Amino acid sequence: MSEENRIEWTKLLEQAISEPGKINEAYRRFHGYSLGNRLWAMCQCVTRGIEPSPLASFNRWKELGRHVKKGERALSLCMPVTRKRSQADRDGNEIEIITYQFFVLKKNWFVLSQTEGADYTPDPIPNWDEQRALSILNISKVPFDLLNGNVQGYAAPDRKVSVSPLATQPFKTLFHEFAHQILGHVEPAGALTDEETTPSNVQEVEAESVAMLCCASLGLPGVEYSRDYIQSWAEGQPIGEKAAHRIFAAADKILKAGTEALQQ
Repeated sequence: MSEENRIEWTKLLEQAISEPGKINEAYRRFHGYSLGNRLWAMCQCVTRGIEPSPLASFNRWKELGRHVKKGERALSLCMPVTRKRSQADRDGNEIEIITYQFFVLKKNWFVLSQTEGADYTPDPIPNWDEQRALSILNISKVPFDLLNGNVQGYAAPDRKVSVSPLATQPFKTLFHEFAHQILGHVEPAGALTDEETTPSNVQEVEAESVAMLCCASLGLPGVEYSRDYIQSWAEGQPIGEKAAHRIFAAADKILKAGTEALQQ
């Protein structure tokens, strides 16, 4: 994948699923950035043979008393760009200004091993806290009330989730149910049209992919189980580009919600 092109989210997700060990390393090395950018930065380091280490912008390294070594090439990250355009009526009269956002790759970041200067001690990585995540995501965790012993957890309307006390992978199950809520899989009857409804197998692939990314990032068990679960529900069909982007965004939201905000 060329650094000059846009991030191909499907390929990035496929690589993450096949090499989950890199997700945790990227989380530890590049904490404070989005999940997609962490994995993208790791890919660039591996491709170039650069030692993965803390990441910061050119100006941020200067603030920290370090400077980029001569000849070092910047890493690119995916950044949001906001634009405005006017919308006209049939007579050509401007009726409203529409604000929209898209993402572009910008080259402005360097890892610690590309710099030199003052000593640098990275900030400690905060622990992920379930109660903080529930509050930030506006999700309620309710007592498990199903009699089916095969059900590990469920997501219900009104942004409620529940995890069985007998769940074999409680954190993975919690992340899975969080994902159902964040991705809009749980809606009141009639709230979505047929065109807007995601097929149940795709919902399961999306939710479990989110759970896998979260578990792998935090070094929690359940990753291997998730890989088998995803392959089973995918039924040999590839994950689409839009779905992959949604998966990364949902996982990133869960991870950020459970940790204290860090300044990039």
